[in-house]
Amino acid sequence: MSSLWSPLTHVLSPYVPGEQPKIANLVKLNTNESPFGPSPQALAAMREAANDTLRLYPDPEATELRAELAELHGVAPDQVFVGNGSDEVLAHAFAGLLNQSKPLLYPDVTYSFYPVWAQLFGITAETVPLDDGLRVRIEDYRRDAGAIVIANPNAPTGIALPRTEIERLLAEHDDIPVVIDEAYVDFGGESAVPLIAEHPHLLVVQTMSKSRALAGLRVGYALGDAGLIEALTRVKDSFNSYPLGRIAQAGAAASVRDDAYFRESCAKVIANRTTMTRALEGLGFEVLPSSANFVFARHPGHDGALLFKGLRDRAVLVRHFNKPRIADWLRVTVGTEAEIHRLVEAVERVLVCL
Repeated sequence: MSSLWSPLTHVLSPYVPGEQPKIANLVKLNTNESPFGPSPQALAAMREAANDTLRLYPDPEATELRAELAELHGVAPDQVFVGNGSDEVLAHAFAGLLNQSKPLLYPDVTYSFYPVWAQLFGITAETVPLDDGLRVRIEDYRRDAGAIVIANPNAPTGIALPRTEIERLLAEHDDIPVVIDEAYVDFGGESAVPLIAEHPHLLVVQTMSKSRALAGLRVGYALGDAGLIEALTRVKDSFNSYPLGRIAQAGAAASVRDDAYFRESCAKVIANRTTMTRALEGLGFEVLPSSANFVFARHPGHDGALLFKGLRDRAVLVRHFNKPRIADWLRVTVGTEAEIHRLVEAVERVLVCL
């Protein structure tokens, strides 16, 4: 009964995830999931963890996983925070760090959860327009701000900023929290993690859903100065002290240890991204330079919504955002070679019919 809702609930505009339809022989390229499976070592660790100890609560500090991540990224364990997917980690950052007296800044075309969290936590926010090439320009952030969050590579564009540009942003805003959301960094971006030592106001957020093929496990993490991590921990322990179960912690830690499989999977995604980009360009699409596991593309002669519908009617699902500036663009997840072949065939048929 909506009459029982709190006033805030009535005005919320929740995030809308990519659809998960039940379509026969579906080629699902709309939610940026990995086309390859998790590390075999991670799967084995999860099976081993599925035992009688599940009757006990998990380690609330995720000690083993945080130690593995600290070693991987060259930081101390107290500089690592883990949560139930990077969405939860980012939400904690919005609540614990980004709710300042001055406006929060983020791009006008970016991860669409940012305005949702700003609304949920009552954060005053301002968007900073991407340039005409749909790129983030650091000079556009030279304005009064209480905090900044930028996805790098950006979503849904896939375009990445070099680390030197992030360093410039940090130097120009050295007295406010800056969050860099690196959900897709492993597919060709430059991580800002090496900047943490010299910039205690920097928080870097990453996920195991994309490059480690663990979207179904829900594991994300943040790296930063111990003081920033403490803020996230205070929010977490005011919300849910046990965000990661035993199986999730075991699988995630094993995935971190299996570096060879991780690198091989990322290399295959990057190679397939090149194949898909060239195929779409050959069909007349403009494709933005991507450092993610997806591409952002539009056909200059056709409406984006009609292309999306035509592909969906042919059991190929991509992501369409009916929003200003990007309504004619499609975000297409990098799939297997067979899925890319199906995509190209479907696009060819749609273009003939339009």
